[in-house]
Amino acid sequence: MIDIDRLELICREAARMALLLWPGQGHDLSSWDKLPGNPVSEADLAVDAFLKRELGKLLPAAGWLSEETVDSDHRLERDLIWLVDPIDGTRDFIRGRTGWAVSVALISGGRPLIGMLVAPARGEVWKATAGNGAWRNGEKLVASRCTRFAGARVPADSLEREDRDLTMVDKPNSIALRIAMVGASEADLVATLRWGYEWDIAAATLIAREAGAQVSDAFGQPLVFNKRDPRAFGLLVSAPAIHKDAVARLADRAKAIAQPE
Repeated sequence: MIDIDRLELICREAARMALLLWPGQGHDLSSWDKLPGNPVSEADLAVDAFLKRELGKLLPAAGWLSEETVDSDHRLERDLIWLVDPIDGTRDFIRGRTGWAVSVALISGGRPLIGMLVAPARGEVWKATAGNGAWRNGEKLVASRCTRFAGARVPADSLEREDRDLTMVDKPNSIALRIAMVGASEADLVATLRWGYEWDIAAATLIAREAGAQVSDAFGQPLVFNKRDPRAFGLLVSAPAIHKDAVARLADRAKAIAQPE
C-alpha cells in the first residue's frame, strides 16, 4: 500500500515551495487571470509540476487530475487517481493572506481513500485515510455536533436574507479549509450553490467525513470523484444532526440554479 509518511513529506515540501513564493513572506509574486476572475500564479504552476512528478514516482499506477494540468481521458481508465489543487485559495495566497492550502487526495473507485491539506502559513497539516479517522497536527478531529440549524456557524463574509438565522465565522478563501473547519468543529455548516471541481473538495471532504461530519452535494446526494466531467453542483458539509435541515433550506435555490454551464 502507499507510504503515507512519504506522501506527507511530499505534500509538506510542496507547501514549503509555495510558502517561499508567498507574498506574505515578501516575495514579488507573478500572477495573472486564466479566465476573468480565475487567478493563477507562478507558485500554482511550480507546485503542480512538483506534485505531478513526485506523486507519479510514489504511485506510478495512479492517474492524475489537477486544476493546473490539462485533463486527459486516460485517467478514466484508472481505478486510482491523484486529485490535486496545488494551491487552493489562490486569491488569499496572492494577497498575502493565510487562507490557502496545498490539497492532495488519492481516489479509489470514485471515493477518496487518502486526503491531505497542508496550510503552511497557518502551521497546519490535516490528513485522513478512509476508515481511520482524521487528524490536524497530530490531534484527532471530532466534527461539529451542532443539533440546531438556527445559529449554526458558517464561514462566510455575508449571508442571504433567508440565512440570517445562521452565525458567521472567519472565512478562509480556500474552500478546502472551510470544509475542514467543520471536521474540526470550528464551523457547523459549509454549503455552496455553484458548479465546482473535484480537486477543490476531494481531500477536505474525506477529512470532514472521517471526523464525523456528513458530506453530500447540494441536493443531499453522495459525491463521486473521477467522473468524465469533473464537476458537481454544490456541496454540503455539516454536523450530521442539521444536514437534513440544510438540504431543505437550500432545495429551492439549488433547483433554480443547477443548470449545467
